[in-house]
Amino acid sequence: MSFSTETKNELSRVYPPKKCCQLAEIAGFLRVSGSIRLAGGGKFRIVITTDNPAVARHYKKLIKDYFQVDTELELGEGTNLKKGRIYMLTIGPEMRSEQILRETGILLVREGNNYISDGIYDDLIRTKCCRKSYLRGVFMGSGSVSDPEKAYHLEILCASRRFADDLKKMINTFVDLSAKTVSRRGGYAVYMKNSDYICDTLAIMGAHTQMLAFENVKIKKELVNETVRITNCDNANADRTINAAQKQIEWIRKIEEKKGLASLPEKLREVAELRLENPEASLTQLAEMTDPPMKKSGLNNRFKKIEEIAGKL
Repeated sequence: MSFSTETKNELSRVYPPKKCCQLAEIAGFLRVSGSIRLAGGGKFRIVITTDNPAVARHYKKLIKDYFQVDTELELGEGTNLKKGRIYMLTIGPEMRSEQILRETGILLVREGNNYISDGIYDDLIRTKCCRKSYLRGVFMGSGSVSDPEKAYHLEILCASRRFADDLKKMINTFVDLSAKTVSRRGGYAVYMKNSDYICDTLAIMGAHTQMLAFENVKIKKELVNETVRITNCDNANADRTINAAQKQIEWIRKIEEKKGLASLPEKLREVAELRLENPEASLTQLAEMTDPPMKKSGLNNRFKKIEEIAGKL
């Protein structure tokens, strides 16, 4: 089972207690999953489709509780693009389909004529709790979230640019979220790639178990990345130590061949001999071997003097 399916299954168990939130969630789901068909005589038939049985059961109950309408549930076969079974909820004229379209802000009136809106009806999302419910509805209808083991990506497909812009604007009213839009598959998508934003979105919609699962994967990946970073840093430091030691040994060997180490001042001769005896030791380790032990900076200054002497030979 995919991470998206598990998320929608969890969200299907979230039941909004307030009537305003119930309406907002239904409106969001209808907006992205519903289609309007003419039923004759200027009447409308609403057909809602989903490939998730838990989502279908959830909205059948939610619509019944809010509108006192028992929708017809049918099982069909998916298209070539969307294989598998699909679940269809149908609301006919006898079930007050037109009233439902008007109350969910989909069917509006302009200059005395009905028209289908393509944005979000502001009255539905005036409060924060209703915005959360509306977001949950649109996600359950056309949203997806990638398995965090593979990628950080959450998106909601939208049929029009107007709706995508309205949805992005609504999501960005939440302080901790920031969504973007992109043209996608003949329509548009509102998406997030920031792992923190995705975690917060899951929590806002009510998918707390999935949010914790996402967060656990995120923490593990961050620990692995930090371990790799530290290992790479340690390896780089070790390489620098070895390279520095090799150069120091080259200077010392040059002096030894040309003049002999006895020509060096006592303090420089001491560190030169220590380096030859300990070719892989770091400056810090070498500084602790001197008698008396000295600081790393002091030892480094002595090697600089050895380098100067070797450079003049």
